[in-house]
Amino acid sequence: MFTATEQVQYLSRRVVYLPHFIPPHEQRDGSLYAALKPAFDIALAVMLLPIAVPLILLSALLVKLTSKGPAFYTQVRLGKNGRPYKLYKIRTMIHDCERLTGACWSKPGDPRVTPVGRFLRASHLDELPQLLNVLKGDMSLVGPRPERPELIPDLEDALPGYRQRLQVKPGVTGLAQVQLPADTDLCSVRNKLSYDLYYVRQYGFWLDLRIIAATAFKVVGASFRLQRILFGLPTADEIERISRLPVRSEEEMHLQAV
Repeated sequence: MFTATEQVQYLSRRVVYLPHFIPPHEQRDGSLYAALKPAFDIALAVMLLPIAVPLILLSALLVKLTSKGPAFYTQVRLGKNGRPYKLYKIRTMIHDCERLTGACWSKPGDPRVTPVGRFLRASHLDELPQLLNVLKGDMSLVGPRPERPELIPDLEDALPGYRQRLQVKPGVTGLAQVQLPADTDLCSVRNKLSYDLYYVRQYGFWLDLRIIAATAFKVVGASFRLQRILFGLPTADEIERISRLPVRSEEEMHLQAV
């Protein structure tokens, strides 16, 4: 199995991407919602805690009873403006699984994922401890997926403008997370970057509320298309127009990378 870094280095030699830059006048740090968003995050996180805490404890107990190692783990991720922080999650893979493989994107049917871990990932219960990151101010409820710092340099070389997504706090959920499958390689990261850059340019209270509602539907198995229709989420054409990066289908990206 190739490490995530090796995949990025290999594919970046074979796939050409366009540079990207968000000019200052399109950045939203000065908006009213940007100032209120941290308070909104904390208030909603506190409201979710009575539901989340019992689920976290039950999930942690299942992990401890079914596999060796700690129930929780921390991992360094990059927050707003590239500030590192410790991300909290419930362990879904065998303990110390990256000791031999290094940092790897998880693939469908990944043998490192435990049986209980597969359920936790499918239900997204493993993400609930990130509410603590929200309360600490490391993360927002809605934002781009947080990335590992050891992957950023190679991702930025392969995807010019990748660091632009760090203009906002990473999120427990996000537009890319509710509209695209999990990252498995550089091509999937490339497509998600378009959605992240759309969010950086367009985020607001109404968009965040729709993404949070879509997340609840995703947890119970609603399709990406149904979420988009029910909550008026942007189409691929809108994403491309605003993010100014072409949105490619998975089939197109696969052919380009081969």
